[in-house]
Amino acid sequence: MNDATNSNQVSEFFEGSNVSNLLWQYVQSMAPETVALLSKPGSMDVLQVMERNIIGLLGGLPSQHFDVTITTSREDMGRLLASAMMSGYFLRNAEQRMSFERSVQTVESGTSDAE
Repeated sequence: MNDATNSNQVSEFFEGSNVSNLLWQYVQSMAPETVALLSKPGSMDVLQVMERNIIGLLGGLPSQHFDVTITTSREDMGRLLASAMMSGYFLRNAEQRMSFERSVQTVESGTSDAE
């Protein structure tokens, strides 16, 4: 599927949903580099947790030993993707919070050492 077709399908999806037009306009106005940056996990830890989560949702049979085919409806696939996205947002926020707390602890320990 080419980018123009994919973009048109995404556009049609948002037009038929309850998503605010302002939000969709904002997303469309973003530079491709920004979208790419926002689409990547912040660390390998987040990527590994997301992979384990999706494998857990789909089943973890090793592909080298099993020929696994998954059949689902469009609605159920949408729910699966929404769940994976929400997990990603949660993990990204948790990662940012952990980083912030570590920074605060470093500053606090540096301040108490200086006293």
